[in-house]
Order: sequence, then C-alpha cells, then structure tokens
Amino acid sequence: MDTQSYLQKNKDAWNKKTAFHLQSPFYDQPGFLKGRNSLNNIELDLLGDIRDKKILHLQCHFGQDTISLARMGAHVTGVDFSEEAITIANETARQINATATFICTDIYNLPGQLDEKFDIVFTSYGTIGWLPDINKWAEVVSHFLKDEGIFVFAEFHPVVWMFDNDFKNIEYNYFKDEPIIEVETGTYADKDAGITSETISWNHSLSEVMNSLLAQKIKILSFNEYDYSPYSCFKGMTEIAPGKFRISHLQNKIPMVYSIKAIKEK
Repeated sequence: MDTQSYLQKNKDAWNKKTAFHLQSPFYDQPGFLKGRNSLNNIELDLLGDIRDKKILHLQCHFGQDTISLARMGAHVTGVDFSEEAITIANETARQINATATFICTDIYNLPGQLDEKFDIVFTSYGTIGWLPDINKWAEVVSHFLKDEGIFVFAEFHPVVWMFDNDFKNIEYNYFKDEPIIEVETGTYADKDAGITSETISWNHSLSEVMNSLLAQKIKILSFNEYDYSPYSCFKGMTEIAPGKFRISHLQNKIPMVYSIKAIKEK
C-alpha cells in the first residue's frame, strides 16, 4: 500500500469525524470552554509540573489536550494532519485566549516544517495505530527532544486492538501484520453519527514501541499497564470508578492502556 493512499483515507475519515466530535458529549466542548481540563490522571501524573516547559503534542486532534497543557502554564505546539481539526483547534484557542500553536501536517513530515527543540514530547490515546512505521515515529520524537528531554506517552494497549468490535473474538494479530482496513459507521465519540468512513491502521506490540525508542537513545524511565480505560469509547463498557471503564464481560482480565515515560540521553 502506498503512503499517500493510507494518509488520504485516514485524513478524509478524521476530517469527517471532527465536526461530530466537537458536538459530542464525549468531548464536552462547552465544559472545556468553561475550564475543564481534558487530561487524565495517567498522563497528568507522568507530566508533573509543566509550568514554562516547551511541549510538542503529536497527533493532537482538535486541540483540547494541547490547550489544557497551555492552561497549566506550558508553551505548547500541537500537530495533527486533519485540516478540520486544526481549524477548530485554532478557533478554540482564540476564543478562550489560550497561548497554543497548531501545525497541520502528517507528523512524519514535521521535521521539515518545524525547527525547534522541546523539553517534553507528548502523545496519547489512539495515535500510533494510524502510523505504519514506528521506527520513523521514534525518530520524530527524538528529533524534537532536547538532550535530557522527556517523552510522555499514554496509549491503548495492543491487546485491545486484537479483538473484534464486540470484544468476543480475537480477530487481529498482536504483532504488526498487514494493514487493518475497516469501514466504520459513526465514531467512538458519537456512535450514531451519520457518517461512514474507511480507515487503515496497524497494531504495534509493546516490544516494537519500546525498541523503537531505545534505538533512538530514549531511555525508558517507567512503563505501566492499566486494567481500565479513562474513556468509554468501546462497545459494552462499564464505569467501575469515576473516569475508569472496562469491557463488562472481560472485567479486569485484559490490559486496556499502557504508559511510558522516557528521557533522551545525551
């Protein structure tokens, strides 16, 4: 599959989804505009005090987390390939006078468009599955980190992506295999959204992710797995505690999310 094919299909899908996501209770844009922090405890604990830190937020969607970082005192640049998402991100930042910069590009092309180094590179939840080459992704992370800069990453566990949409059967390989081509009606944020889109994604094992970072001399400081998701974004989920969701029939039997905190060595 050529690069342009997967990029264009996924970009078209995310451009269609963005308007529905903006209006969805899932993202609660009205609450966000009033000051709600969209970040979860998992990533907040890893980030710590970010006042006056320069942060690069990769695959930022329409900017809620990016702006949340800015509200916490950081100097933040958010990046996403969806023109619709970046337009909304810029509009939101202007509306609430948030100091955040947004760039619309595929992250593989970002080194040719941004000439800065950052204290922290951050990305989270449902991001790397859209990328075919994790080694290239790690190169981008390393490229933008200062020496001794910190990488903070929270993502859905690759075990989650092995299941079919009903979490009844194992349908996909844990390890990266052929592209996963799916046709979806609605979206995770609005299952009744009147859109149908084709997407192309890949599953990346934990070893693939960690080895890609280590190859770039990005030393892993902490790695954690969680038996819950901070989002109710899959079918058949139950809230087991405030902001913690599990697949009802699987209970705590599978990992839902993992996190990595790492440092770029000199």
